[in-house]
Amino acid sequence: MEKDFHLKIVYLESVNSTQNYLKELISKNKVQTPCAVLAKTQTNGIGSRDNVWTGIDGNLFLSFAIAMDSLPKDLKLESASIYYAYLLKEVLNDLGSEVFLKWPNDFYIDELKIGGMITNVVSNTLICGVGLNIVHSPKGFATLDIKISINDLLEKYFANIEKRFSWKQIFSKYQLEFGRNKNFSTHKNNLKISLDDAILLEDGSIISNGERIYSLR
Repeated sequence: MEKDFHLKIVYLESVNSTQNYLKELISKNKVQTPCAVLAKTQTNGIGSRDNVWTGIDGNLFLSFAIAMDSLPKDLKLESASIYYAYLLKEVLNDLGSEVFLKWPNDFYIDELKIGGMITNVVSNTLICGVGLNIVHSPKGFATLDIKISINDLLEKYFANIEKRFSWKQIFSKYQLEFGRNKNFSTHKNNLKISLDDAILLEDGSIISNGERIYSLR
């Protein structure tokens, strides 16, 4: 971002979806970018493949918006979820977590998902939604493996975003860790696709069984 980067955060007690709430603010020109919406609880959050991502006070329910012309020049939209998810993963790793990024946008501890990121574009603005199980998780999911303050986490995360690393810088690091996807799978059109033999390409897409697959999240 620019040197005068100042991100305003809107704090909410509860909301159906931070992403939908922020989309509405952006579409009605009620806020200026960069900005974010943070809620204590979320009742109908948006997850991957239109799944619902809900939770209780103490977990992270965040959406933030950045103008398209403030994105790194070499960042393609189809790689945005990888880029911003990896920046958050790095902050969590620096704080002592063993979290890793499963292609393209899921946060995992060992074999279980603890959160994810999803991106959308509204009025020349990129909106990133983040859900993270910090203190509570539903059956089949896990919680973060360290104790953190959400405010401290966001301060470090937004500082990381402000550095405006190039996509090439982030990709070069993610590429080294991509092998951790070997035992997992992803979905395309509701079809399960193994990542066992997937090849990661420079734009963040993968080739699996001869088919090129993009992150459309």
